[in-house]
Amino acid sequence: MKLEQADEMWLDAHCECSIAELVRLSGMSEAELRELVDYGALAPISAQDAEWTFSGDVVLTVQAAVRLRDDLELDAQALALTLTLIKRIRELEAQIGNLRAQLPRPMP
Repeated sequence: MKLEQADEMWLDAHCECSIAELVRLSGMSEAELRELVDYGALAPISAQDAEWTFSGDVVLTVQAAVRLRDDLELDAQALALTLTLIKRIRELEAQIGNLRAQLPRPMP
């Protein structure tokens, strides 16, 4: 599935967007996006491809990154670190949720 209009589609891992589309949807420059990839905060679907594509969920991440960059005046390194920490927090929260779901429920 190709990402044409973010407003008209559900953004998920099944959608794909090019780096040019990501620039248009996020307001970040291509150079800024490439820096975030270099720092490991964003990952293209295949880094070896000449034209990078990203999963649809990256659009939301990059839009959040723009807000963080603008509100906190973060440079690319600080922004990459912030995005990495946010991702790790979400992973840990999901693990906690899964573990809580496995706990026995008290009998009423």
